[in-house]
Amino acid sequence: MQAALDEARAALATGDVPIGAVVVDPDGAVVGRGRNIREAQADPTGHAEVVALRQAALVRGEWRLEGCTLVVTLEPCTMCAGAAVLARVDRVVFGAYDPKAGAVGSLWDVVRDRRLNHRPQVLTGVLAQESGELLTRFFRDHR
Repeated sequence: MQAALDEARAALATGDVPIGAVVVDPDGAVVGRGRNIREAQADPTGHAEVVALRQAALVRGEWRLEGCTLVVTLEPCTMCAGAAVLARVDRVVFGAYDPKAGAVGSLWDVVRDRRLNHRPQVLTGVLAQESGELLTRFFRDHR
């Protein structure tokens, strides 16, 4: 989660919402890193999770990220939760809950939907205070 927090802090330099993500392989190596790049690249899909999943797929040479863990500072939205399911990650680990757009238990629970063919394990609240404080400071300064 520290690596994901580092990515989140790096997003601040481009004016993006400070959300960071990493993909960790079964051996514990980081194979994908991402931060929000929506503002920096004018990309509506430029969420930290999508960026990290894309990089991990390139590094591993396949889109199936079985055995991998997606670690993200904020609860994924519907797009990112869906991407985690489609990438077949084994686990989703996140810090702070997102009561406004969260799709891993808050508003929706995309990753646990029994209608889908893959359901990753979920671990929540990892360094939640640090993740939440980073977001709180960002939005306080931008309002």
